[in-house]
Amino acid sequence: MTPDLEATLKRLPDRPGVYLMKDARGTVIYVGKAQSLRNRVRSYWQKQSIGPEGQLVRSVIDKIADLDYTMTDSVSEALLLEINLVKRYRPRYNVRLKDDKSYPFIKITMAEDFPRIERTRKLPADGSRYFGPYASASSVDEAMNLIRRLFPFRTCTLDIHEGRKAIERPCLLYHIKRCQAPCVGYIGMADYRAQIGQIEKFLEGRQEVVARELRRQMDAASEATEYERAAALRDKVKAIERTMESQKMAAHRTTEEDVLGLARQDTQAAVQLFAVRGRKMVGRDVFLLDAPRETDDASVLSGFVQQYYERATSIPPTVLMPCLPEDATDLEGFLAGRRGGAVHLHVPRRGEKRGLLELASRNATETIAREHARWLADQGKTLTALEELSDALELPGLPGRIECYDISNFQGSQTVGSMVVFEDGKPRTGEYRRFRIKDVEGPNDFASHQEVLRRRFRRIKTGEEGNAEELRWQLPDLVVIDGGKGQLSAAKEVLDDLGYHDLAVVGLAKEREEIFRPDRDEPVLLPTTSPALYLMQRLRDEAHRFAITYHRSLRAKAATRSAFDEMPGVGPKRRAALLRVFGSAKRVREAPVEQVAAVPGIGPSLAAKIKAGLGE
Repeated sequence: MTPDLEATLKRLPDRPGVYLMKDARGTVIYVGKAQSLRNRVRSYWQKQSIGPEGQLVRSVIDKIADLDYTMTDSVSEALLLEINLVKRYRPRYNVRLKDDKSYPFIKITMAEDFPRIERTRKLPADGSRYFGPYASASSVDEAMNLIRRLFPFRTCTLDIHEGRKAIERPCLLYHIKRCQAPCVGYIGMADYRAQIGQIEKFLEGRQEVVARELRRQMDAASEATEYERAAALRDKVKAIERTMESQKMAAHRTTEEDVLGLARQDTQAAVQLFAVRGRKMVGRDVFLLDAPRETDDASVLSGFVQQYYERATSIPPTVLMPCLPEDATDLEGFLAGRRGGAVHLHVPRRGEKRGLLELASRNATETIAREHARWLADQGKTLTALEELSDALELPGLPGRIECYDISNFQGSQTVGSMVVFEDGKPRTGEYRRFRIKDVEGPNDFASHQEVLRRRFRRIKTGEEGNAEELRWQLPDLVVIDGGKGQLSAAKEVLDDLGYHDLAVVGLAKEREEIFRPDRDEPVLLPTTSPALYLMQRLRDEAHRFAITYHRSLRAKAATRSAFDEMPGVGPKRRAALLRVFGSAKRVREAPVEQVAAVPGIGPSLAAKIKAGLGE
């Protein structure tokens, strides 16, 4: 335990809040919430840690170098903050919904006189009504196609108002009976909105109410001898009844609940959600999650409930699940606040509800199996790429570990180098490295590559033993240099000087995707459809992206240097503390020395030096 971490643990408050556990690089690796920050966080370093969450953290306790926390007024606030922080940092040891930022919704633009219905992935507070989230775009398309067949509505973006024509003639959708042409005044706002109301009820799962209203309209049309309209309404009622029949369940009483089935394999989890309204299953979707192996099923379900229902537009009074999370009471409070009424998490033990839960779990298991099969297929493609690359470059075996290097500079200044690592054809982002060029003046790619390689290959770990950091610098099977013959020759010279004569090294030129080797005059040209070429391009693009990202961050830091940067005794933590309290160096300069001294970690003596350094 580091001194900073030990000091943080000692001053943890007995208040609700959220804590962020960080590794030695400052990366957030776990986010948790607590009724009492002091009791929960300290428990992880005790022999008998609490709950399944403690089991997870104990498995990574040696990776925790620092800890940050935020106090809240209640556990409900802590839960909401935890959801947002998990989305922001995507910690590797938290349960995370895959692609949670891009789940689609159905949007009805209620703020318009004649609302449109469209697919969206954003939820602005614009007066619209949203249904979802759906697990995929295909799920939304299926729902949209169904309501489009049953109810004509406009899809154009024309600015349409009551009593005013937007255009002179209706479009094709009117003629094929998919729109009622409010743009030319063929339907009034009241009638159009009544139809939108039917669509809302349909999407809510209240199809029987819609069918009842349509039957009443059909009878009225028939009595008024409007037989063509009555026939169209009859067809619509039959279509809705067919939909209701396909959704009907063998239930003996009206119920409103969501059913969550869970399946897991390796570090993936699938949650099958059945939305039951009345005696019908009005929605079924499956969601994939990243779930660390150390996490138990209850924690996976807790993570799903938090992240899914935080954006869900329909929350039932009951949610069925295979097991109750440790924080079930907190989750029920969170859901009740979102719903505006009580919500109960329940584990059914027998009867129809248990059968429905088992059906959901079987569906989730099938999804996980399909995803695993897809993963195995991807593995097959990767193996083919490595085999093709090995044959083309005449390597002694498959290149299990490949390192690619790139150089980036801006008008000859702040030159940086990047190293990316692929193992078995996949990125090992934790082993990427960045180098700030120190000994080369101006834009000199050759010399910059040589400096990067010299610094990197001095850290080779010989043998199979050693700590994790040493093993990260193990000798690669193939070195790829972003560049042509010149960059390759410069790289080969350094490797030979360091004694790595037999290490395979190639240069990848971007213009024609040529691969140069030190012992051949002619480049290797891989077929444009070759998986090996695709792998090499991924390596080069990833090295370029990583170098550019680092270069931009250095330029941003140079543009925003603080007045405290060159001040003795004021390091990053004290600088951050001062800026957190005062906001700027100007306000520190204007503040009394006593107020500066009151900042944690400063004190009277350093405060006087700071004031003098700022030119008081």
